[in-house]
Amino acid sequence: MPHLRTRRRLALAVPVVLSLTASLGFLPSPVSAAPLTAEATPAADGPSLSYVVNTRTSHHAIAEVQKAIIAAGGSVVVAYDKIGVIVVHSSNPDFAKTIRKVHGVDSAGATRTAPLPAQSTTDVGTPKVLSAEQVAGAQAADGQDPLEPLQWDLPAIKADKAHEKTLGSRKVTVAVIDTGVDDTHPDIAPNFDRAASANCVSGKPDTTDGAWRPSASESPHGTHVAGEIAGAKNGVGITGVAPGVRVAGIKVGNPDGFFYTEAVVCGFVWAAEHHVDVTNNSYYTDPWYFNCTTDPDQKALVDAVTRASRYAERKGAVNVAAAGNENYDLASDSITDPVSPNDSTASDRVIDPHECYDIPTQLPGVVTVAATGAKGIKSSFSNYGLGVIDISAPGGDSTTYQKPEPPATSGQILGPLPGGKWGYMAGTSMATPHVAGVAALIKSTHPHASAALVKALLYAEADATPCTDPYDINGDGKVDAVCEGSKNRNGFYGWGTADALAAVTK
Repeated sequence: MPHLRTRRRLALAVPVVLSLTASLGFLPSPVSAAPLTAEATPAADGPSLSYVVNTRTSHHAIAEVQKAIIAAGGSVVVAYDKIGVIVVHSSNPDFAKTIRKVHGVDSAGATRTAPLPAQSTTDVGTPKVLSAEQVAGAQAADGQDPLEPLQWDLPAIKADKAHEKTLGSRKVTVAVIDTGVDDTHPDIAPNFDRAASANCVSGKPDTTDGAWRPSASESPHGTHVAGEIAGAKNGVGITGVAPGVRVAGIKVGNPDGFFYTEAVVCGFVWAAEHHVDVTNNSYYTDPWYFNCTTDPDQKALVDAVTRASRYAERKGAVNVAAAGNENYDLASDSITDPVSPNDSTASDRVIDPHECYDIPTQLPGVVTVAATGAKGIKSSFSNYGLGVIDISAPGGDSTTYQKPEPPATSGQILGPLPGGKWGYMAGTSMATPHVAGVAALIKSTHPHASAALVKALLYAEADATPCTDPYDINGDGKVDAVCEGSKNRNGFYGWGTADALAAVTK
């Protein structure tokens, strides 16, 4: 079965051409981790690469490792002492090999295969912008935002009914760890949390005014995701799943669209230290789609992101991540990965998904989200796997496979795009913010709930969705994926389809 493939968890989008921009003032927020001043002259034997060095968390161990880093030709960018992760630049080709031998170092590895400075979202295709005529022609019922009739995904998870009860609490913040968020967009500006926003692309937080925004040439992905979660119910554009909560932008995708480990670590740590309740992660960490723990460099990346995501959860954040768009069975014995490393020269490699992990998607404690289309069945592109998928939500699909009921016309997900526009996108990237929004509604309803309890309620309140069997999405008589498990938990839908109404009534 043909399916759309992208190197990132990005989405299909149809932007709406309508210029509604807002001029806002911004306040910088405090930096969570100060850079170390120690510098060394790196060995000039190779290209300058970025590394993560994972250490024990005692002050003595970290201090000794810092000295060893300098001696090995490295310069420290930032040290996250609480989780024992140090970001380093070095042009010494033997840096990682040398530093792994140092007492107190648990693992160390290059975060990329291309020299500094160097697309990893989980959407499919490119955004499809709505024209001004399409925007003006939308017919909304009383109480709806103008474009809400085109959002078939909201009733699919009963979000429209949930909004009759509550829009969510402004004391709850969801951080979009992504390509950046245009906080001037009229659907995002009313709910934007500047104090919890930052640019983490370098591995060190930058709180310069607007640093969290994407440039004109960068992906609109993060803006679309942010609007899906918390687009304001304000008489403009679309409505988010949790339109009363706040949303922050933590930019981790660089201008070339890569999400490197140091940026992702910074994103989770920033969220942890700024009282974020939910993080949305619609990407995989470059340059490896799957990071094999048998490889010392890739093992270090898994270690670093695991430490950071667990730290965020200990601080109260529910981490939600996209399952990916390749129609892979993540519970199978083997998968052929043709895209890694995606920042230099990729080649086919056969991996075991039980030893090689898509991060942060397959990390312990992370809520892994599969996508469904307008008919409520697994999207043609969505990854799946019994014991891997935790929950499902609308991520869109081709109308050839799953066509929505009128007045909706597109099988994709409508959301805001930078510059006061709106458009359609699809992918597990778009499913994940639906779950993040429902998690935010649960936190709004149960303000004292721990991250573990919010996750437990998220799964318990999901609508049990049985396997689609046989799964022949294109109707050619051939099975396109095999679902294993029971009605209450299976490889396509996990514990079921996210339920926003249950989130605010149970």
